[in-house]
Order: sequence, then structure tokens, then C-alpha cells
Amino acid sequence: MRVVVADDSVLLREGLVRILEQAGFEVIAQAGTFEELLLRARSYKPDIVITDIRMPPTHGDEGIRAAKQIRAELPETAVLVLSQYIELGYAMDLLGDGTERTGYLLKDRVAAVADFVDAVRRVAEGGSAVDPAVVSQLVGMHRDNDPLADLTPREREVLELMAEGRSNSGIAAQLVVTDHAVEKHIRSILQKLAIDSDRDDHRRVLAVLTFLRATTATG
Repeated sequence: MRVVVADDSVLLREGLVRILEQAGFEVIAQAGTFEELLLRARSYKPDIVITDIRMPPTHGDEGIRAAKQIRAELPETAVLVLSQYIELGYAMDLLGDGTERTGYLLKDRVAAVADFVDAVRRVAEGGSAVDPAVVSQLVGMHRDNDPLADLTPREREVLELMAEGRSNSGIAAQLVVTDHAVEKHIRSILQKLAIDSDRDDHRRVLAVLTFLRATTATG
């Protein structure tokens, strides 16, 4: 898989390149600014772009804006945004348009190399990856008339893993249960949240994230 890596920190950028290359990815270009990232993406049309959320010139939301622009112009290119801190507004802004080929992870997640590489591969192959800390904070928020109140503790665990972009088999492995048990939990969750069931994993994840985004706005 061909990758473009963008971060204004040369040290972090080189670290990402080393991890990716050791995992079998081909890093075809690097970028240190918003403009460089767009140029490299348009020129090389990589399988996936990995970018910091804050990029020069203003160190604001350039990474998010670049990711959304790349998704619009190059729909076959996946984007994975890395953030130093949990920034729910940016995360939901990125994911609100859809979760296919999209990821949002905290930079601390890179230290868990195997999990990071798995997330990169999952996003590049058309899936999604949302940092567990982001999902946990969304699910754990206290709201008036909390729509998650009817979920059992196990269903909350399954919901968090669904929103991270895990497949049914991935959820089953994480929770050490059968695939059938996961399917049963998911049916119950979608029914309780009044979300239409869909066999398309990406649409299912988008439905959950859209729901969480809506409940966050009203909480």
C-alpha cells in the first residue's frame, strides 16, 4: 500500500515512516505543511494519507481541512488523522461525512505499533478507525434523557467497538465471545437506539457515529 505521511515534526514523521515501512507499507512521499500535503496527495494519489490534525501555517485545523478536501477530490484515497489530544468537534467533523476509508486516532496510539498498523491497514482497505478514547468519551457523556441508558454494560462495550470500526469478528475476539453473541448484542443495540439495521459495516458505523454526534449536540 502506498502512503503519504504529513506532520510538521520531522522527528515524528520519520518515526511514522519507519514503522510503516517495517510493516510493509510503501511511503511514497512526506509533507510538512497543508499545501505540501495537498500537492503530494494530488500528484501521487496514494492509497492512504496519514496527517497530523494541526499543520502549518496556522497550526489550527489544517489537517482536518486537508483530509476532507482529499476525500472530496480523491475518493479512492483513504485518510487517517492523528491528534495530540481528544478534540471531539474535529473528530465528528471529519467522520460526519462518512466513515469509509477514514480514521481518527490519538498520537499516543502509535506507540502500540501492532494496533496502529492494524488501524492503518483497516482504513486503507476501506474501513474505519476511531480512537477508543474518543468513542469512550462520547458514549460515557452524561445527557438528559440519555438514549444510551437502556443499554446493558456489555452492549455499551459492543457499541464502543462498533464505533471504533471493528468488524463483528473483531469485536468477538476483543470480548472473547462468539460471533453469534456479538450479532445478538448488535441487534439489541440498534433496536434500542432506533437505528435501522444494515449489513453494510460502514453504514452501521456511520449510523452509530451520527447518533452519537446528535446526542452530543443535545447533551
